Amino acid sequence: MPPHSIDQRLRQLQLRTRYPVEHLLAGEYRSVFKGRGMDFDEIRSYHPGDEVRSIDWNVTARTGHPHIKRYVEERELAVWLVVDASASCRITAQGHTQKGRTKWDTMNELAALLTFSAIHNHDRVGMILCSDRVEQILQPRKGRQHALRLLTDLLAVQPRNSGSDPAPALDAILHMTQRRVLVLMLSDFLFDMDREQLGAVAFRHDLVGVAVNTESEIEPPPCGLAAVRDSETGEELVADFGFTGRDICRRAFDARRTRLREEFTAVRADLLELDTRSDCAEELARFFRHRLRRTADETGG
Repeated sequence: MPPHSIDQRLRQLQLRTRYPVEHLLAGEYRSVFKGRGMDFDEIRSYHPGDEVRSIDWNVTARTGHPHIKRYVEERELAVWLVVDASASCRITAQGHTQKGRTKWDTMNELAALLTFSAIHNHDRVGMILCSDRVEQILQPRKGRQHALRLLTDLLAVQPRNSGSDPAPALDAILHMTQRRVLVLMLSDFLFDMDREQLGAVAFRHDLVGVAVNTESEIEPPPCGLAAVRDSETGEELVADFGFTGRDICRRAFDARRTRLREEFTAVRADLLELDTRSDCAEELARFFRHRLRRTADETGG
Protein backbone atom coordinates (compact mmCIF):
# COMPACT_ATOMS: atom_id res chain seq x y z
CA MET A 1 0.00 0.00 0.00
CA PRO A 2 1.52 3.41 -1.00
CA PRO A 3 2.40 5.81 1.86
CA HIS A 4 -0.37 8.27 0.96
CA SER A 5 -2.91 5.42 0.96
CA ILE A 6 -1.69 4.30 4.39
CA ASP A 7 -2.07 7.83 5.76
CA GLN A 8 -5.55 8.11 4.29
CA ARG A 9 -6.60 4.74 5.68
CA LEU A 10 -5.16 5.63 9.09
CA ARG A 11 -7.18 8.86 9.18
CA GLN A 12 -10.31 6.93 8.23
CA LEU A 13 -9.71 4.45 11.05
CA GLN A 14 -9.23 7.27 13.57
CA LEU A 15 -12.46 8.96 12.50
CA ARG A 16 -14.43 5.73 12.38
CA THR A 17 -13.32 4.54 15.81
CA ARG A 18 -13.21 7.80 17.80
CA TYR A 19 -16.84 7.88 18.94
CA PRO A 20 -17.12 4.15 19.80
CA VAL A 21 -13.87 4.25 21.78
CA GLU A 22 -14.86 7.33 23.78
CA HIS A 23 -18.50 6.38 24.36
CA LEU A 24 -19.65 2.89 23.39
CA LEU A 25 -16.58 0.87 24.41
CA ALA A 26 -14.97 2.99 27.13
CA GLY A 27 -17.03 1.76 30.05
CA GLU A 28 -17.33 -1.78 28.71
CA TYR A 29 -13.59 -2.17 28.25
CA ARG A 30 -12.83 -0.76 31.70
CA SER A 31 -15.38 -3.04 33.39
CA VAL A 32 -14.14 -6.20 31.71
CA PHE A 33 -10.39 -5.73 31.56
CA LYS A 34 -9.53 -3.19 34.27
CA GLY A 35 -9.37 -3.98 37.98
CA ARG A 36 -8.72 -7.65 37.28
CA GLY A 37 -7.79 -8.18 40.91
CA MET A 38 -4.41 -8.62 42.54
CA ASP A 39 -1.12 -9.97 41.28
CA PHE A 40 0.90 -12.28 43.57
CA ASP A 41 4.04 -10.64 44.98
CA GLU A 42 5.59 -12.78 47.74
CA ILE A 43 5.10 -14.96 50.82
CA ARG A 44 6.56 -13.57 54.03
CA SER A 45 6.32 -14.08 57.79
CA TYR A 46 3.23 -12.77 59.54
CA HIS A 47 3.69 -9.53 61.50
CA PRO A 48 1.27 -8.16 64.12
CA GLY A 49 -1.29 -6.00 62.38
CA ASP A 50 -1.28 -8.00 59.10
CA GLU A 51 -4.64 -9.04 57.70
CA VAL A 52 -5.52 -12.46 59.14
CA ARG A 53 -7.33 -13.40 55.94
CA SER A 54 -3.99 -13.16 54.08
CA ILE A 55 -2.46 -16.06 56.03
CA ASP A 56 -1.23 -18.89 53.79
CA TRP A 57 -2.26 -21.90 55.87
CA ASN A 58 -0.32 -24.42 53.76
CA VAL A 59 3.00 -22.62 54.26
CA THR A 60 2.12 -21.97 57.89
CA ALA A 61 1.50 -25.69 58.46
CA ARG A 62 4.77 -26.70 56.77
CA THR A 63 6.97 -24.19 58.64
CA GLY A 64 5.21 -24.07 61.96
CA HIS A 65 5.18 -20.26 61.80
CA PRO A 66 2.41 -18.05 60.36
CA HIS A 67 3.07 -16.70 56.85
CA ILE A 68 0.98 -14.47 54.63
CA LYS A 69 0.65 -13.99 50.88
CA ARG A 70 1.29 -10.46 49.68
CA TYR A 71 -0.31 -9.13 46.51
CA VAL A 72 0.09 -5.96 44.53
CA GLU A 73 -2.79 -4.32 42.71
CA GLU A 74 -2.79 -4.66 38.93
CA ARG A 75 -3.00 -0.96 38.10
CA GLU A 76 -2.44 -1.33 34.40
CA LEU A 77 -2.91 -3.97 31.76
CA ALA A 78 -0.59 -5.05 28.98
CA VAL A 79 -2.50 -5.91 25.79
CA TRP A 80 -1.02 -7.97 22.98
CA LEU A 81 -2.70 -8.06 19.56
CA VAL A 82 -1.70 -11.14 17.58
CA VAL A 83 -2.82 -10.32 14.03
CA ASP A 84 -2.91 -12.93 11.27
CA ALA A 85 -1.51 -11.26 8.13
CA SER A 86 -1.57 -14.40 5.99
CA ALA A 87 -2.87 -14.36 2.43
CA SER A 88 -6.30 -15.77 3.33
CA CYS A 89 -6.96 -12.77 5.61
CA ARG A 90 -5.74 -10.21 3.09
CA ILE A 91 -7.38 -11.48 -0.10
CA THR A 92 -9.88 -9.24 -1.88
CA ALA A 93 -12.90 -11.29 -2.87
CA GLN A 94 -15.93 -10.48 -4.97
CA GLY A 95 -19.40 -10.37 -3.51
CA HIS A 96 -18.59 -8.59 -0.26
CA THR A 97 -21.08 -6.12 1.08
CA GLN A 98 -20.24 -2.68 2.38
CA LYS A 99 -18.46 -1.59 -0.82
CA GLY A 100 -16.10 -4.53 -1.04
CA ARG A 101 -15.15 -4.69 2.64
CA THR A 102 -12.68 -7.53 3.22
CA LYS A 103 -11.46 -9.56 6.18
CA TRP A 104 -8.39 -7.35 6.31
CA ASP A 105 -10.50 -4.17 6.43
CA THR A 106 -12.51 -5.67 9.29
CA MET A 107 -9.41 -6.82 11.17
CA ASN A 108 -7.85 -3.36 10.78
CA GLU A 109 -10.94 -1.76 12.28
CA LEU A 110 -11.02 -4.27 15.14
CA ALA A 111 -7.34 -3.64 15.84
CA ALA A 112 -7.94 0.12 15.85
CA LEU A 113 -10.91 -0.17 18.24
CA LEU A 114 -8.99 -2.40 20.64
CA THR A 115 -5.79 -0.35 20.44
CA PHE A 116 -7.45 3.01 21.03
CA SER A 117 -9.65 1.55 23.79
CA ALA A 118 -6.55 0.29 25.61
CA ILE A 119 -4.70 3.59 25.15
CA HIS A 120 -7.81 5.50 26.29
CA ASN A 121 -7.63 3.49 29.54
CA HIS A 122 -3.88 4.10 29.96
CA ASP A 123 -2.90 0.52 29.18
CA ARG A 124 0.13 -0.62 27.21
CA VAL A 125 -0.47 -2.18 23.79
CA GLY A 126 1.84 -4.36 21.73
CA MET A 127 1.36 -6.26 18.49
CA ILE A 128 2.67 -9.36 16.74
CA LEU A 129 2.05 -9.59 13.00
CA CYS A 130 2.29 -13.16 11.78
CA SER A 131 1.77 -15.48 8.84
CA ASP A 132 3.23 -18.95 9.38
CA ARG A 133 6.10 -17.11 11.04
CA VAL A 134 6.50 -14.00 13.16
CA GLU A 135 6.61 -11.10 10.69
CA GLN A 136 6.99 -8.23 13.15
CA ILE A 137 6.90 -7.57 16.90
CA LEU A 138 6.07 -4.20 18.45
CA GLN A 139 6.55 -4.17 22.22
CA PRO A 140 3.73 -2.82 24.44
CA ARG A 141 3.84 0.89 25.21
CA LYS A 142 1.41 3.63 26.15
CA GLY A 143 0.32 6.75 24.32
CA ARG A 144 -1.49 7.81 21.19
CA GLN A 145 1.68 8.14 19.11
CA HIS A 146 2.53 4.53 19.86
CA ALA A 147 -1.02 3.50 18.89
CA LEU A 148 -0.65 5.29 15.55
CA ARG A 149 2.70 3.55 15.00
CA LEU A 150 1.08 0.15 15.61
CA LEU A 151 -1.73 0.81 13.18
CA THR A 152 0.59 2.28 10.54
CA ASP A 153 2.76 -0.85 10.64
CA LEU A 154 -0.37 -3.01 10.49
CA LEU A 155 -1.60 -1.22 7.37
CA ALA A 156 1.85 -1.33 5.75
CA VAL A 157 2.72 -4.95 6.50
CA GLN A 158 3.96 -7.04 3.57
CA PRO A 159 4.29 -10.62 4.88
CA ARG A 160 7.25 -12.61 3.61
CA ASN A 161 5.20 -15.80 3.73
CA SER A 162 1.63 -16.43 2.62
CA GLY A 163 0.77 -19.34 4.92
CA SER A 164 -0.94 -19.18 8.31
CA ASP A 165 0.20 -20.80 11.55
CA PRO A 166 -0.09 -18.96 14.90
CA ALA A 167 2.34 -21.29 16.70
CA PRO A 168 5.46 -19.06 16.32
CA ALA A 169 3.52 -15.98 17.51
CA LEU A 170 2.02 -17.77 20.52
CA ASP A 171 5.44 -19.18 21.36
CA ALA A 172 6.83 -15.64 21.29
CA ILE A 173 4.10 -14.50 23.71
CA LEU A 174 5.00 -17.30 26.13
CA HIS A 175 8.69 -16.41 26.03
CA MET A 176 8.37 -12.61 26.18
CA THR A 177 5.71 -12.13 28.86
CA GLN A 178 6.11 -13.28 32.44
CA ARG A 179 3.23 -11.37 34.03
CA ARG A 180 -0.37 -12.00 33.04
CA VAL A 181 -1.44 -10.07 29.92
CA LEU A 182 -4.46 -9.87 27.64
CA VAL A 183 -3.86 -11.66 24.33
CA LEU A 184 -6.29 -10.94 21.48
CA MET A 185 -5.88 -13.15 18.39
CA LEU A 186 -7.36 -11.64 15.20
CA SER A 187 -7.60 -14.19 12.39
CA ASP A 188 -9.86 -16.15 10.07
CA PHE A 189 -8.53 -19.31 11.80
CA LEU A 190 -8.16 -21.30 8.59
CA PHE A 191 -5.69 -23.65 10.25
CA ASP A 192 -5.67 -26.43 12.81
CA MET A 193 -5.13 -25.21 16.35
CA ASP A 194 -2.54 -26.81 18.62
CA ARG A 195 -4.63 -27.29 21.76
CA GLU A 196 -1.60 -27.86 23.98
CA GLN A 197 -0.01 -24.57 22.95
CA LEU A 198 -3.32 -22.72 23.04
CA GLY A 199 -3.88 -24.09 26.52
CA ALA A 200 -0.44 -22.94 27.67
CA VAL A 201 -1.23 -19.37 26.60
CA ALA A 202 -4.74 -19.46 28.08
CA PHE A 203 -3.42 -20.84 31.40
CA ARG A 204 -0.83 -18.10 31.83
CA HIS A 205 -2.70 -15.21 30.19
CA ASP A 206 -6.19 -13.90 29.40
CA LEU A 207 -6.78 -15.24 25.87
CA VAL A 208 -9.49 -14.05 23.48
CA GLY A 209 -9.86 -15.21 19.88
CA VAL A 210 -11.57 -12.96 17.33
CA ALA A 211 -12.57 -14.92 14.22
CA VAL A 212 -13.45 -12.95 11.09
CA ASN A 213 -15.40 -14.59 8.26
CA THR A 214 -16.70 -13.39 4.91
CA GLU A 215 -20.29 -13.53 3.75
CA SER A 216 -19.34 -15.95 0.96
CA GLU A 217 -17.80 -18.38 3.47
CA ILE A 218 -20.96 -18.45 5.55
CA GLU A 219 -23.29 -18.61 2.54
CA PRO A 220 -21.49 -19.67 -0.69
CA PRO A 221 -22.78 -17.81 -3.78
CA PRO A 222 -24.84 -19.82 -6.30
CA CYS A 223 -22.59 -19.74 -9.37
CA GLY A 224 -22.36 -23.34 -10.56
CA LEU A 225 -18.91 -24.54 -11.59
CA ALA A 226 -16.18 -22.04 -10.76
CA ALA A 227 -12.38 -21.99 -10.75
CA VAL A 228 -11.01 -21.30 -7.27
CA ARG A 229 -7.47 -20.82 -5.99
CA ASP A 230 -6.06 -21.35 -2.53
CA SER A 231 -4.64 -17.93 -1.59
CA GLU A 232 -1.93 -19.47 0.60
CA THR A 233 -0.76 -22.49 -1.40
CA GLY A 234 -1.65 -21.29 -4.92
CA GLU A 235 -3.42 -24.59 -5.64
CA GLU A 236 -6.23 -24.24 -8.21
CA LEU A 237 -9.27 -26.42 -8.78
CA VAL A 238 -12.78 -26.33 -10.18
CA ALA A 239 -15.49 -26.36 -7.52
CA ASP A 240 -19.21 -26.97 -7.84
CA PHE A 241 -21.25 -24.14 -6.32
CA GLY A 242 -24.56 -25.62 -7.32
CA PHE A 243 -27.13 -26.70 -4.73
CA THR A 244 -25.22 -29.81 -3.59
CA GLY A 245 -21.80 -28.18 -3.69
CA ARG A 246 -22.95 -25.16 -1.69
CA ASP A 247 -24.49 -27.44 0.93
CA ILE A 248 -21.17 -29.30 1.26
CA CYS A 249 -19.34 -25.97 1.67
CA ARG A 250 -21.80 -24.80 4.33
CA ARG A 251 -21.44 -28.03 6.30
CA ALA A 252 -17.64 -27.89 6.05
CA PHE A 253 -17.63 -24.29 7.28
CA ASP A 254 -19.97 -25.11 10.18
CA ALA A 255 -17.83 -28.11 11.14
CA ARG A 256 -14.66 -26.01 11.13
CA ARG A 257 -16.26 -23.33 13.31
CA THR A 258 -17.59 -25.96 15.71
CA ARG A 259 -14.07 -27.40 16.09
CA LEU A 260 -12.70 -23.90 16.69
CA ARG A 261 -15.25 -23.19 19.41
CA GLU A 262 -14.47 -26.56 21.00
CA GLU A 263 -10.73 -25.78 21.06
CA PHE A 264 -11.24 -22.43 22.79
CA THR A 265 -13.82 -23.85 25.21
CA ALA A 266 -11.48 -26.72 26.12
CA VAL A 267 -8.77 -24.29 27.29
CA ARG A 268 -11.29 -21.91 28.95
CA ALA A 269 -10.58 -19.07 26.52
CA ASP A 270 -13.12 -16.72 24.93
CA LEU A 271 -14.00 -16.60 21.24
CA LEU A 272 -15.80 -13.82 19.38
CA GLU A 273 -17.05 -14.60 15.86
CA LEU A 274 -18.12 -11.96 13.36
CA ASP A 275 -18.04 -11.32 9.63
CA THR A 276 -17.26 -8.53 7.20
CA ARG A 277 -20.85 -7.25 7.39
CA SER A 278 -20.69 -6.77 11.17
CA ASP A 279 -20.61 -3.50 13.05
CA CYS A 280 -17.30 -4.11 14.82
CA ALA A 281 -17.91 -1.66 17.68
CA GLU A 282 -21.36 -3.09 18.40
CA GLU A 283 -20.03 -6.67 18.31
CA LEU A 284 -17.17 -5.82 20.68
CA ALA A 285 -19.51 -3.99 23.08
CA ARG A 286 -21.91 -6.96 23.07
CA PHE A 287 -19.03 -9.36 23.67
CA PHE A 288 -17.70 -7.24 26.57
CA ARG A 289 -21.14 -7.13 28.19
CA HIS A 290 -21.59 -10.90 27.85
CA ARG A 291 -18.14 -11.53 29.30
CA LEU A 292 -18.83 -9.20 32.21
CA ARG A 293 -22.13 -10.92 33.01
CA ARG A 294 -20.50 -14.35 32.84
CA THR A 295 -17.62 -13.28 35.08
CA ALA A 296 -20.09 -11.85 37.60
CA ASP A 297 -22.05 -15.13 37.58
CA GLU A 298 -18.89 -17.18 38.11
CA THR A 299 -17.58 -15.02 40.96
CA GLY A 300 -20.91 -14.10 42.51
CA GLY A 301 -20.05 -10.43 41.96
